Amino acid sequence: MRVTTTKSKNAESFYITHSYTKNNGTTTSRIYKKLGTLAELSKLLNTDRDGVMLWAREQARIETEKYKNERDCKTVLIPFHADRPLDYGKEVFHEGGYLFLQSIYYQLRLDRICRKIRDKNSFEYDINAILSDLVYTRILEPSSKRSSYKAAKKFLEAPSYELHDVYRALSVLADNCDLIQSEVYKNSNFILKRNDNILYYDCTNYYFEIGQECGDRKYGKGKEHRPNPIIQMGLFIDGDGIPLAFSLFPGNQNEQTSLKPLEQKVLQDFGHQKFIYCSDAGLASEGNRVFNHMGERAFIVTQSIKTLKKEEKEWALNQSGFRRVSDNKPVDIENLSDEDKNGLFYKEEPYTTAKLHQRLIVTYSPKYAAYQKSIREAQVERASRMVDSGKFKKERRNPNDPARFVGKMAVTSEGEKASIRYYLDENKIEEEARYDGMYAVCTDLLDDPVGDILKVSEGRWQIEECFRIMKADFTARPVFASLEEHIKAHFLTCFLALLIYRILESKLEGKYTCEEILSKLKDINFADIQEQGFMPLYARDKLTDTLHEICGFRTDYEFIPKSKMKKIILIVEDDMVIAKGLASHLQQWGYDAVYVEDFKNVKDKFLECDPQLVLLDVILPYFNGFHWCQEIRKVSKVPIIFLSSANDNMNIVMAM
Repeated sequence: MRVTTTKSKNAESFYITHSYTKNNGTTTSRIYKKLGTLAELSKLLNTDRDGVMLWAREQARIETEKYKNERDCKTVLIPFHADRPLDYGKEVFHEGGYLFLQSIYYQLRLDRICRKIRDKNSFEYDINAILSDLVYTRILEPSSKRSSYKAAKKFLEAPSYELHDVYRALSVLADNCDLIQSEVYKNSNFILKRNDNILYYDCTNYYFEIGQECGDRKYGKGKEHRPNPIIQMGLFIDGDGIPLAFSLFPGNQNEQTSLKPLEQKVLQDFGHQKFIYCSDAGLASEGNRVFNHMGERAFIVTQSIKTLKKEEKEWALNQSGFRRVSDNKPVDIENLSDEDKNGLFYKEEPYTTAKLHQRLIVTYSPKYAAYQKSIREAQVERASRMVDSGKFKKERRNPNDPARFVGKMAVTSEGEKASIRYYLDENKIEEEARYDGMYAVCTDLLDDPVGDILKVSEGRWQIEECFRIMKADFTARPVFASLEEHIKAHFLTCFLALLIYRILESKLEGKYTCEEILSKLKDINFADIQEQGFMPLYARDKLTDTLHEICGFRTDYEFIPKSKMKKIILIVEDDMVIAKGLASHLQQWGYDAVYVEDFKNVKDKFLECDPQLVLLDVILPYFNGFHWCQEIRKVSKVPIIFLSSANDNMNIVMAM
């Protein structure tokens, strides 16, 4: 590199220029760095033009040396020996997909929350490492706690805790479940703008691999219709489908009663007072509507047309009075144009119950009506075959069972014993057809545009997607935990896993499916090459590029030196209690802390681990810290911090 200058009418500018050869063999140059104008540099350095030029040439020399060092470091030569056998028990394959989850985990400041919990309790294990590994493995390799511990051993950063520490930590996590939820919600606002003006709420249940009730594990109506005890979960998500809070309640409890306790926690612990509550009809009782009509809250809930009073039901099913949602113009839904067959239509009227003045909006979708008709026709055909064969289920649990269209009556012939005759119930088929394409919503937002209200209601699919991810992709059920606190901790890790995944999905702007994201994270693996660094074992593509971009680091180089992959701190302290204590604390902050045990060969240990920081004691066996500082300075400019009780002036001066 060399110094060049350019002159204009008003100033002379100094640059460092880099010359290089292009692929076609021609030589060219580019401006590498602008140093400033003559006037600026003369004033800064208090010298004339000759002095500025001498300083600029020294800067060019420094930049040239730095460039050469960086260029030389990019080529790594590692010897392999064809006649050298592998070491026993040495693991060279590591999983690395968790690194992208780790980025979001620490952005949510979960490590700080864990430190707050640790400060309130007396335990020695690293609760942050345990919680983070449980969350990562729940996403990447969901299984039992024992299997999760084994899976975490394949990570680039293997666990420093033991399996029994995991089970002890579960009780602590359960005790602090509410604290973790509220703190994570507040911290999430620092990494993305939460769309928490709208909160969706729904419930689901999870079954246990046990045969008897115990605690909150009760027999109830499970989603899978299994004869196992279940526990129920209530979940709040925001308008973008990102989880906010959850609660657990017994499997035999009415889910309507689960809303208020969790919502009060959101109001009080989360400090979130203003939002629109949105749920399906099953969680839209009069009491829940009244509760969300208070303060600065409002509600938008689905309404079953079948449960309306006779007068409102007849009005809703009457096919007159509809308007287009798009332009609010009247339309006859019995005579729709081809263009309108893909549209959405509505009508509305005031709806007053015993405690509330509401707004009832009924919509009609021709496309949805055609879909429901096709489904019903297939069910009617099955029902017809049932009538012909005389084969029926003794008990119908599914409200969509085709057998609902089969009627029966007792008939006699000349006073003989009555026999049962089955027939296709045309009246029931015709009555059900009246509801095709119809959908109703109730709200206390009396003046808001219909289109906005319907758009909010349509977003309820996101909470179903959250439940699907937890159950299918994160294998949240069946639940194998037995202790109440372990069950609560299990679902806490599932909730945090869902939160981290949904934030990652949000940062990817919805361009990839859940299957694509999880598959790619599971494929990101590395090989440890002679303990010098790591070689990626995955295929680079647009998704990996985007993951690296949003998380702020890269692992897609041909070879990654260990110093680039891990933040290594070398501790040179002869008191092993202090050294191990420092290492433990630094590891809780996400650093890879290494301490010296052979004080005759400190420099060799330094070269072996290539740290980014050295913590150096002054008084050491064999040679003091100043000696080792000089030795390290011969080969590296790594930062060195002296830690010592020797606070006299001479030691302070020498350390400088």
